[in-house]
Amino acid sequence: MDEMEEELKCPVCGSFFREPIILPCSHNICLACARNILVQTPDAESPQSSRASGSGVSDYDYLDLDKMSLYSEADSGYGSYGGFVSAPTTPCQKSPNGVRVFPPAVPQPPPQHHLLQQPGSLPPIPRNSCITCPQCHRSLILDDRGLRGFPKNRVLEGVVDRYQQSKAAALKCQLCEKSPKEATVMCEQCDVFYCDPCRLRCHPPRGPLAKHRLVPPAQGRISRRASPRKISTCTEHELENLSMYCVQCKMPVCYQCLEEGKHGTHEVKALGAMWKLHKVVRDQISHCTVKLRQTTGLMEYCLEVIKENDPSGFLQISDALIRRVHMTESQWGKGTLTPRMNSDFDLTLDSGPLLQTIHQLDFVQMKGTGVPAAPMLQLEECCTQNNSATLSWKQPPLSTIAVDGYILELDDGNGGQFREVYVGTETICTVDGLHFNSTYKSRVKAFNGSGVGQYSKTLIMQTSEIAWFTFDPASAHPDIMFSNDNLTVTCNSYDDRVVMGNSAFSRGVHYWEMTVDRYDNHPDPAFGVARADVLKDVMLGKDDKAWAMTDGGISKGGTIGVLLDFTRGILIFLINDEQQGPVAFEALEGVYYPAISLNRNVQVTLHTGLPIPDFYTPGEADPTGSVC
Repeated sequence: MDEMEEELKCPVCGSFFREPIILPCSHNICLACARNILVQTPDAESPQSSRASGSGVSDYDYLDLDKMSLYSEADSGYGSYGGFVSAPTTPCQKSPNGVRVFPPAVPQPPPQHHLLQQPGSLPPIPRNSCITCPQCHRSLILDDRGLRGFPKNRVLEGVVDRYQQSKAAALKCQLCEKSPKEATVMCEQCDVFYCDPCRLRCHPPRGPLAKHRLVPPAQGRISRRASPRKISTCTEHELENLSMYCVQCKMPVCYQCLEEGKHGTHEVKALGAMWKLHKVVRDQISHCTVKLRQTTGLMEYCLEVIKENDPSGFLQISDALIRRVHMTESQWGKGTLTPRMNSDFDLTLDSGPLLQTIHQLDFVQMKGTGVPAAPMLQLEECCTQNNSATLSWKQPPLSTIAVDGYILELDDGNGGQFREVYVGTETICTVDGLHFNSTYKSRVKAFNGSGVGQYSKTLIMQTSEIAWFTFDPASAHPDIMFSNDNLTVTCNSYDDRVVMGNSAFSRGVHYWEMTVDRYDNHPDPAFGVARADVLKDVMLGKDDKAWAMTDGGISKGGTIGVLLDFTRGILIFLINDEQQGPVAFEALEGVYYPAISLNRNVQVTLHTGLPIPDFYTPGEADPTGSVC
């Protein structure tokens, strides 16, 4: 069961699922983690403000907050090189289309599962709360039921429990006086675990105890923990049990859903019957497993045959092997993958990688010399996070020519020329410092002593449209103090000290906010942007490396917004959602970091990943420079 451990872990906290709920996108998340990542939205953005509340979670409108995408195209592309690693620095998550994407970069506090209350007694969810799936990045607005509107994944919860039980340490005897030995049996009637000596001494197999049932310790633990099977209730009608299955919507429903809800005119079947019908998939899995094992054996045999150095011996059997390969391909395409059940059950098996490997078999190829073949990009390992991109590749499986290294090339994210960003022997590379909301083209080629081989297919990667970042301890003044996963900062000095964000901007439109948590004795904090070499021991804006707004109506609890627009080269400030005058700075070009300066009388918390304010239209301005 070790291979499935990652399937049983929450994408937010990284721990095994606890009370998992199912989001409309079919991904799962811990109930506590779902509460941690909720975001409250303004009334104007709520779908409920423009229409009546929907009848269920499936009616929510998705918001495309993160449009990271990945696809392949034969064309050309550079970005700054941030070094390579042997694996992506942050685990990639797989989206429904098979491409891995990253969750928001802002870390979330770990769930306090032991402090959770029962769902029925949870504090109320703020009105117009929004939740974003950490795997596919789709967002939706919650209705009045809050998180209770999402169905619980009891099957996943049960699998996690069984997996953890299988990994638990050996049970100890409960009657050993010193140094308890490992238990060998458990008596279901006595509810006691015994080692062999204690069983013979305290539980002899005679008299009244002879009728007691002794079971292995693991089975006894399950029996001890077992409770009557939970009956799932309807998320729409909380007092009704799920008793039927809607064939059209492919979901369990209750009696009231059929009488009053939207399923009244749909075809329904008994829940128990559909449960048994869907378990027929085991036969299909068994059949495909046997066929896959046979096909894998044939491929391994073909690879060994290719190593044969006797031309005549090779040609004697090559025709027969080619026919077997074609026959195997035909069997996979015509019958092996056909679901062996009616249309009520959805079964899709991706045979693409296997068929691609079969097509690449070449029984005429012999060992030889020359330049390497074009590498194959491993799309399932390629991903983007914020303004970083990770690429992975490998040589074709039947390539017999040695490879000395690889050359990775990217364009500038704007259709420019390709440039080398990595040269070496690794087959995975992470490139940092790319532009946000930009489309990069990448390709890789192999080389050896004979020369440089052909390029791989060109891969197009989209960096995040919205920036997620934190304050950067590495570049901050030593007097700056960090908390809240580097989202909150203060200072232990009465002098002004500078701290910057860990992401730089040079293209696009970006907006972030900072809330003032503490504001004592009339300090003079400054908010704005700075170059990487800005002075860290003076107020922001005192040198020619920073552009900032100083204290102007700021108070405890206030919110300062910073809008940086490279399409017009301007910087705008807001306080409590009110723009502060016209454009603050113009003609901004180059690379800038979010930055603030503060002393010990001020504490500030950063908020990122925010949309552009509604009043602002990028790229439009009147002759005076104020926003149109």
